[in-house]
Amino acid sequence: MLWEITDGTLHIGQYRAITWGILVLFLGRWLVQRSAFLRNYNIPEPVVGGLICSLALTLVYFIFGIGVEFDLQERDVLLVYFFTTIGLNARLSDLLAGGKPLAILLTATVGYMVIQNLTGISIATLFDLPPQVGLLGGTVSLIGGHGTAIAWAPVFSSEYGITNAMEIGIACATFGLVLASLMGGPIAKFLIARHKLEPKASTRDQVDVGVGFDEQATPINYVSFLQAILAIHLSATLGFIVYEALGQAGLNLPLFVPALLSGILLSNTIPYLLPKVQWPSRTTALALVADVSLGVFLAMSLMSMQLWALLDLAGPILTILLAQFAIAFTVTLFVIFRIMGRNYDAAVICSGFGGITMGSTATAMANMTAVTHRYGPSHLAFIVVPLVCAFFIDLVNAFMIQFLLERF
Repeated sequence: MLWEITDGTLHIGQYRAITWGILVLFLGRWLVQRSAFLRNYNIPEPVVGGLICSLALTLVYFIFGIGVEFDLQERDVLLVYFFTTIGLNARLSDLLAGGKPLAILLTATVGYMVIQNLTGISIATLFDLPPQVGLLGGTVSLIGGHGTAIAWAPVFSSEYGITNAMEIGIACATFGLVLASLMGGPIAKFLIARHKLEPKASTRDQVDVGVGFDEQATPINYVSFLQAILAIHLSATLGFIVYEALGQAGLNLPLFVPALLSGILLSNTIPYLLPKVQWPSRTTALALVADVSLGVFLAMSLMSMQLWALLDLAGPILTILLAQFAIAFTVTLFVIFRIMGRNYDAAVICSGFGGITMGSTATAMANMTAVTHRYGPSHLAFIVVPLVCAFFIDLVNAFMIQFLLERF
């Protein structure tokens, strides 16, 4: 069934949900191409289209009393595709160069996580709310995103009496996603213009994700496209095997993390073991697949936000989010840029860090994609940021949440 209405909700199946996602992405691209403001401030196309769609569906709800719910079952496959392409683009030389920046960014992010949780707890206390509510407005939902909020909500509800923990977590994660999408690009634009930054000349013609607004598309034939798809599927297959093995060992990570690591492994072995094989690392075909996968994923995530279900949680939640946004903006602009080297890579990393602080890994990638489309590639940023926010932070966050819960 394509869709059905039950209890005042229009349910749209997964096939139609993907179709909506593509249409929403086209809408965002159309608007960005016609708006100098959106381009100048590097607002991602899927964010523009997704927000407009979610606002339109909110109006439909208030006017006609009908909510819209999308089946997003297949959406996460797109995220696996995207992060696999990031791994396939990684070179050992980049990883070695990223060792120190990776350690610096990871240390700074862990420190920021402590600040984020203390901020949420402090504001919740001011409103005479349990500190656990503030924790829900901290790394549980912001750095953790929807997945972490949903995973921890039953614990907050059953063990700490926060009966609406799921709603609070989803509300914070949802609005945090929007704020993160609107923060990263403008910060990078300011830093690049203020310090007159440019990418390394040796990397100008190399792409990580898609092509820029002013670039002519490089011809792609079916062979180069299928080479990219085959490399992605080989990496994802190996990643799934690693994912299953880790799960049996008690380590639960998102599937896209081992897929990314598998892509790195294959891209740094196959071209040397089989030099005659045309490996698609850093090709336009692979960058195009990355662009499409991330764009449709983020468009589907934002267009499916049920804003009408979040309006009753305004007061304290809005205060927490505004405080978190102000702190994230300040730390990104004045701390992260400096400690990451005050260069072009640092500016792109800042746009990704803005996505990490209040959004999700996908938001960080979308922010960096929008910036690099306009100004040029940053391979270091596309290696360091995913490893920090998609791998290490999930592990640190799990321990930090448990530690703080035991202290209250």
